[in-house]
Amino acid sequence: MSTKRPIRKEEKILVEFLLSKIDQADHTYTIPEEVEEYGAPGMGSINLNNPNTDQYDSDLIQAEYTDADKIPVVISLTKDQNNQLLDLDFWKSDFSKLVAYPDPKDLMFE
Repeated sequence: MSTKRPIRKEEKILVEFLLSKIDQADHTYTIPEEVEEYGAPGMGSINLNNPNTDQYDSDLIQAEYTDADKIPVVISLTKDQNNQLLDLDFWKSDFSKLVAYPDPKDLMFE
């Protein structure tokens, strides 16, 4: 992973929006002020300041959107085995960089 950096406004807004879509009756998740990017810059995936990357438990929620270049993107908000936020993961079907960061209003849910 790369160096820690402050969470960007659009990242925080997206995480807050995704959390608002799940049932948090049993647990309230804390959004960190610092994150680390995964992979090459511009890919979108970040670690939510959680060193337990080997303790992935499950996806809290998945959403999809179509990037500005018309390529589908799947977004997963994950948690670890200690029920803490782990990653905000982006998977673009052609593995290219994000052209436009998603606006919550553009997300689709199954």
